[in-house]
Amino acid sequence: MITEGQIILLKFPQTDLQKVKLRPALVIRKLPGRHNDWLICMISTQLHQEIPELDETIATDDSDFMQSGLKTASVIRVGRLAVVEGRILLGRLGQISPNRLAIIKQRITKWINGKKC
Repeated sequence: MITEGQIILLKFPQTDLQKVKLRPALVIRKLPGRHNDWLICMISTQLHQEIPELDETIATDDSDFMQSGLKTASVIRVGRLAVVEGRILLGRLGQISPNRLAIIKQRITKWINGKKC
């Protein structure tokens, strides 16, 4: 069962849509309606790609790092959103804390509304 705040694996397309890479992603929320579609965002180990005040870094010493299932410090790329069918989510790695998920949702809302994060 897919739930908000889960870290899952999927074949995430690159921006050119020509290549895909198996990547972790964060499940943000199920879209309304009868389809099994989910809003997700990419997770990367490339910490230098973090956009301050938008992205969220999860460090190895954070309280929810162990339950996340990630292997190393990573950046949750809030600006790298996608809607995907639940059937392509390949596996569950772990979960982030409800507090971290709430912060990420707030950042998405502020960003979309054109407010400083």
